[in-house]
Amino acid sequence: MPLSVRHPQPAPASLRAPVAGKTAGGSGRVRIIGGQWRRTVLPVANKPGLRPTPDRVRETLFNWLGQDLSGLFCLDVFAGSGALGFEAASRNAAQVTLVELDRQVISQLQANARKLQASNMHIQRGDGLLALQHPPQAGSGWDVIFIDPPYAAQLELPALKAALGRLSPEGMVYLESAQAWSEERLAELGWQRRHYLKAGAVHAHVLLQL
Repeated sequence: MPLSVRHPQPAPASLRAPVAGKTAGGSGRVRIIGGQWRRTVLPVANKPGLRPTPDRVRETLFNWLGQDLSGLFCLDVFAGSGALGFEAASRNAAQVTLVELDRQVISQLQANARKLQASNMHIQRGDGLLALQHPPQAGSGWDVIFIDPPYAAQLELPALKAALGRLSPEGMVYLESAQAWSEERLAELGWQRRHYLKAGAVHAHVLLQL
């Protein structure tokens, strides 16, 4: 069953840890870097291709988006490790919806949310592109849409097209990619590039709708 609850609680002390690394059995871990669950380390399902957004990129992203997301509705359409969604929830977003197809990954995301008592998170199994067709439970559109699909899946272009018209008036899209999307190419699709960062193999973009 999806988690659909509202007011986040502080993480139990037993979940807090100073660093992230590898867990037993080979599955990874992700560390929340800001907000009420800062320094909390969460396990990541042991699945090929899971690629949590690096700490440096997440730190920069939430400097761009704001450290306090109170009242905002966020959608992560290719949740994977859940790193982006848990960061948003830690910063008091009103609701964070995580969408993921893989059953094992969904189970780990739900377990992590339960351990955190993350009552502002809604986790659902499904197609991220289809999820973009549905608005949040409140408001006229999403305030933040995270688009970080597997690099090999070639989902960035269809996701950008599907996200058009799905934002609130001040809403933003975060796009993580293996390539830089030029301002010209984005403008052809109806987007304006507001921020851009390259960190190693990661190209991070924050977009506004034209």
